[in-house]
Amino acid sequence: MRRCIGLDVHREFAQVAIWQDGKVRQAGQITMTPEALRLFADSLAPSDEVALEATCNTHAIARLLEDHVARVVVSNPQKTKAIAEAKVKTDKVDAAVLAQLLAADYLPGVWLPDEETHALRRQVARRAHIVRQRTRLKNRVQSILHRNLVPRCPAADLFGRKGRDWLSGQDLPVDERQAVEALLRQLDFHGEELKLVEAELARVALASEDVKRLMTIPGVDATVALAIVAAVGDFRRFSSPQKLVTYLGLNPRVRQSGGQPASHGRITKQGRAHARGMLVESAWVAAKIPGPLRAFYERVRSRRGMQIAVVATARKLAVLCWHLIVKGEDYAYQRPSLTAQKLRALELRAGVPSRRGQRGSTHAYNLKEVRARERALSEQAELAYRQLVADWQAKAPATRVGTGAATGVRL
Repeated sequence: MRRCIGLDVHREFAQVAIWQDGKVRQAGQITMTPEALRLFADSLAPSDEVALEATCNTHAIARLLEDHVARVVVSNPQKTKAIAEAKVKTDKVDAAVLAQLLAADYLPGVWLPDEETHALRRQVARRAHIVRQRTRLKNRVQSILHRNLVPRCPAADLFGRKGRDWLSGQDLPVDERQAVEALLRQLDFHGEELKLVEAELARVALASEDVKRLMTIPGVDATVALAIVAAVGDFRRFSSPQKLVTYLGLNPRVRQSGGQPASHGRITKQGRAHARGMLVESAWVAAKIPGPLRAFYERVRSRRGMQIAVVATARKLAVLCWHLIVKGEDYAYQRPSLTAQKLRALELRAGVPSRRGQRGSTHAYNLKEVRARERALSEQAELAYRQLVADWQAKAPATRVGTGAATGVRL
């Protein structure tokens, strides 16, 4: 006999509601401890189904319950509007609504990553947090200098060796000097933590074929590739690149009703924000490197402006990532010496011993003629893309007579 169980999860407890034979009953609360959850899991039948909303401890709860029941559905809170917009909202009502939606097969579930992907997500998030902390500390030092009318540092990096020597010689009030020294100590601490995290991530990247394949794309380094792989997990769970674009929130909002034409707005910004931001940063770099991606960026920029063009390029990068991983191919227009340089930098970050004085895999990158030859090939690919677009636009199909199914506009 089918039972659907809804859990309204909090940090200390979870409210339980059970749907059976069209009726919902409350089953009390369970504490959020491993022992209590195991007892609760043992009380469930193999045919039971459990639903809960995604929150901080959802992954651990789902992993503990999934071996005892038929399925565990973790719903996206943004899509469970029946709970969010309810006039009467209590823990019992939320649990009951989850059970009813699950029974009606109307509960949108989210994908649960495996333990390896989940650990990679935590490491990537930790690195991003440390980087944000370092940025805040640097900004606070800059604000101290600004409010004390200290001119700009002549060194390229204020927080490098030359920059710190210059900073130590500036005339600052005693309290401001103490604040700067405290901020620099914190910055050094976070810098050491960042080195440890990046070394671990580098070892993970070297063991991942997907990460190394994505690094063949211009503008995508190990940090970006790791962020994308951590966010997506298994690329093959998306049947098309458009679904991956939607998952990353790079698809435009569309509103259409009745006979009115569809209205396209800004991107949805749903899904993994960090991976989306990494793709946008890579798009800025790819837009400056010769190749089809730069030609695409400039074509969109000429019509829609710089901001829309870089987001469109980020979307193109997401589509490209899907094709490379699913088809198991490297980027066709990569620069081999640059890819080797990226991989060697990754090895050094992971702790692989350096081989000074020996000709290694990155020797070709040091030769100007090799870099010039690869750049010429990239420029040739860019010209081929521009010519392809020009021919495609010149051979646009003739205007058809009829009514568009999507817009209702006569064509």
